[in-house]
Amino acid sequence: MGEAFQPSGGVQLGDERRRQDHRHAGVDVAVGGAKRPKSRPTQERAVWTPVQLKTFLAAIRRHRLFAFYHLAAYTGARRGELLHLRWSDVDLDGLKITLKGSTGVINGERVEGPTKNGWTRVVTIDQETANVLREHRKAQAADKLLVGDKWRGGSDGYVFATGWGDPIHPDSVGWLMTKTIRAYNNPKDGPRPAEPLPHARVHDLRHVHATTLLLNGVPVHVVAARLGHADPAITLRVYAHVVRSAAVTAAEVFAKAMGEVA
Repeated sequence: MGEAFQPSGGVQLGDERRRQDHRHAGVDVAVGGAKRPKSRPTQERAVWTPVQLKTFLAAIRRHRLFAFYHLAAYTGARRGELLHLRWSDVDLDGLKITLKGSTGVINGERVEGPTKNGWTRVVTIDQETANVLREHRKAQAADKLLVGDKWRGGSDGYVFATGWGDPIHPDSVGWLMTKTIRAYNNPKDGPRPAEPLPHARVHDLRHVHATTLLLNGVPVHVVAARLGHADPAITLRVYAHVVRSAAVTAAEVFAKAMGEVA
C-alpha cells in the first residue's frame, strides 16, 4: 500500500459517510428482508492512515485470523462478504477473489444471503495478499489434520473458519479487533505506545482502502467497482471529502505536466 496518504490524525468522513457507517454497524447484509438498526453518530470518526493500518496488522499478525483483517484492508470487501468466502472463490494464481454472498446477524444468529446489492463481483488482489492467503490455507489444513474426523468444515470450506471448521460468527471479528487495539494501547509489559491506535471497527478497514485509493489517484469508478457500489455516485457521496481533497492538487498536476513539455 502506498505511503502517499499521510494526513495527520486521519481523514474525516462526512455526514453521508457516517450515515452509511451506521447502516452497516449492526448487520452487514439485510438477509430475509431484515432491516439494519438505526443510530446517530455521537462524534466525528477519523479514518486510519496507512501507518496506523500497518501498526494494527503487525499487532494481530500472529493471530489465526490475521488473513481476514489483511484481506479486508487490501480489498475493501465488507465483513459479511469475506466471512461468506469459500476456497473455491479464491484464485491465488489469478490474483483475484469472487464475492458471491454475505453473512450477517439477525436476532443474534449468523445467517447467509446475497451480497448487499445482490451482485457477484470479482476483486483483484496483490501478490503479498495471495501469499498471506496461502499461509492461511496451510494453517487451516494443519487445523484439519489436528482434529481429524471431528473437523466440521465441508468439502468447499470457508476461507475463514474456527479451529474445528465451523463458520465464524460476524461479531467475533469485531470483538477481536477491539481487543487487539486495546491490548496494543495498554500492553501488560512495557511502556504504552507513543502513538496509540484510535478505536476502529472492521468496516473502517473498508474506508481505509477506499480513501487511500482515491487520494492516490485511482478513478472513482474503479474504486466503486471494488467496493461493490451499484453506482459510482454512491462512492462520490460517501467519499466527497476525499474527492475534494484530491481536486485541490489537480491544478498543480496539470501545471507540472505542462512544465515538463519541452
